[in-house]
Amino acid sequence: MATDEISKYLQQSHDRIFENNRKWAEEQKTKNPEFFEQLKAGQAPEYLWIGCSDSRIPAEAITGLGAGEMFIHRNIANLVCSTDLNVGSVINYAVRHLHVKHIVVCGHYGCGGVKAAMTPKDMGLLNPWLRNIRDVYRLHETELDTITCEDEKYNRLVELNVIEQARNVIKSAAVQQSYAKNKYPIVHGWAFGFKDGLLKDLEIDFEGQLKSIQKIYNLTTDMLEGS
Repeated sequence: MATDEISKYLQQSHDRIFENNRKWAEEQKTKNPEFFEQLKAGQAPEYLWIGCSDSRIPAEAITGLGAGEMFIHRNIANLVCSTDLNVGSVINYAVRHLHVKHIVVCGHYGCGGVKAAMTPKDMGLLNPWLRNIRDVYRLHETELDTITCEDEKYNRLVELNVIEQARNVIKSAAVQQSYAKNKYPIVHGWAFGFKDGLLKDLEIDFEGQLKSIQKIYNLTTDMLEGS
């Protein structure tokens, strides 16, 4: 493709977004004349979504939720790392200020981040990020090594990664303290499938997981003693 054709294509793809935006804005006003006034008034989402950055998974579309109903954080392979101030700040804000009722960690089958983590090669800047997934493999090595089909192994690691990241959410002070006081939020683990577009609930036992991790990660003691 010639340079002038590339430039034309880039401009057209840029302009298309703004044309789509104008159409969307008009559609919202047609359906609900008060839509933007309501949007401007603030947000009170019941859900925090922690998902993968994969462009094929539009969180609000696949859940049927609309603007203002879901607070969203995304990164490669939907990780919740204790050293990541980004995801930590999102969880803290969503729980302490937005008072979300549910936190969903959602992975997806065929995740490129999970596959990259299991590729025996130097990934440069991605190495420390992918190490978190490799650590999940190490924790579940016995189970995973019994799976002979590579695709099935990757997909099971996707599920185990979601479960481990959900545990990391539960370890946070904001979640523990809010649940002790309010009985919410509840933490869930889901996986999205491209073959059918369906979400799979990994059925995390939130209260059981909370009780299990609090042997070491209990961050509610001072709050409860002072109540």
